[in-house]
Order: sequence, then C-alpha cells, then structure tokens
Amino acid sequence: MAGLMSRTALIVKSKYSKLLNRAENPTETLDYSYEQMLEQLQNVKRGVADVVTAKKRLELQQQKLEQNVVKLETQARQAVAANREDLARQALERKAVAQQQLQDMDGQVQQLASQQDTLVQSQQALETRIESFRSQKEVIKAQYSAAEAQVRVGEAATGIGKGIGDTGLAIQRAKDKTEEMQARASAIDELTSSGALEDLSAGDQTQLDRELAQISASTQVDSELAKLKAEVGAGDGAAPKEIAAAGGDSEPAEPAQQ
Repeated sequence: MAGLMSRTALIVKSKYSKLLNRAENPTETLDYSYEQMLEQLQNVKRGVADVVTAKKRLELQQQKLEQNVVKLETQARQAVAANREDLARQALERKAVAQQQLQDMDGQVQQLASQQDTLVQSQQALETRIESFRSQKEVIKAQYSAAEAQVRVGEAATGIGKGIGDTGLAIQRAKDKTEEMQARASAIDELTSSGALEDLSAGDQTQLDRELAQISASTQVDSELAKLKAEVGAGDGAAPKEIAAAGGDSEPAEPAQQ
C-alpha cells in the first residue's frame, strides 16, 4: 500500500511539474525572483537600522552613566569633606554599580557594532548580487524575447504555427469543396447531355417526347433534303433545252432530207 501511495504521489508531482513548465513564463519568473531579492535587501537594511538604533541607545545610556559616575565621585568627596563617611560610602557604592553597568554596556555596544559590521557586509554583498542578477536578468529577458519573436516568425514562414496551421487547413478544405463542386457540376452536365437525367428546363417533356421529337426532326430533314435533290435534278435537265432553244434563233435548222 505504501508503494502504491508513493508511486501515485510521484505521478501527481510529475504531472504537476509538467503543467507548471507549460505555464511558466521565464521573464515573469525572473522579475519575481528580482523582487524577492529586493525584499531581502530591504529586510537586511531594516536589520542594520535596528542594530544601529540599539547601539545608539546604549551609547546614550553610557553617557548618562558616565555623567552619573562623575556626579557620584563628586558627592563622595563632598561627604568625606563633611565628615559624613556613611554618605561617602553610599555614593561610592552607587558609583561602583554604575561602573559595572558601563562595563556591561561596553560589551553590548561592541557586540552590536560587530553585528552591524556583519549586516553591512551582507547588505553590500547582497546589493552586488542583486545588481549582477538584474543585469543578467535583462540580458536573459532580451534573449528570450528575441528567441520568442524568432519562433513566431519561423512558424509564420513555415506554416507550423497554430494560427497559420488553421488557416492552411481552411484553405485546403475550401479547395476540396471547390473541386468537389466542380466534379459534381461536370457529372450533372454529362448525365444531362446523355439523357440519363431529365432537363428540368424542358417543361413537361419526358425522355420519350424528346426522342420522338428528335426522330421527327430527322425525318423532316431527310424529306427536305430529298425534295431539294429532286428540284436540283429537274433544273439540270431543263437547262440544255433552254440553251438549244436559244441557239435555234441564231442558226435555222436544216430541213430533214427525204
């Protein structure tokens, strides 16, 4: 069961990774990474400012304690001069406490100064890294944009792009439809000419009516042709007679010999 769950988790992760790769835009990813680095830099700067503020606060407290030590020293001297040993002792005890606090603060200030130096160095290194990343980011974005434009131009030129491919398919479908219509029109013309299909423009005539009309027209043509031949033949026989009659007028016919 554990092996099945592990395998299922692996498949889900691989599918999810594939979907992320498809949806990922390198330029957007680079910009987002740059923004994250800038946010880290701001956090470091705020940390430096907090450390400096804390160190300054301790330094102000040190100044007050130093002033208090001087004051307590003066009071102890005044008490001794006034033969008030008890007051001098109290002043000296407070002075010792203040001096101990000054020593402790010195350690804290040194520690904060060390933290400040470390944070400043980290800030400078991060700023250098961010600047280098920004330059590299802009170069990569320019290269990606150029490659993307080159791919679009190549797809348009070769016709492998999605939009161009759809256009090519539409053109091919239109050609196929046109050729199909042309073939269908030629087939209809051929069938109509052969008489296999009735010509709707001929009104109520049937195929039989058309064939009978064609036979009648052919018979009429044959009849008229025979008539013309007879008339032409008859005209050829009369022509010599007319020529002979015309010749008798110029030369009298000789009388028949007995």
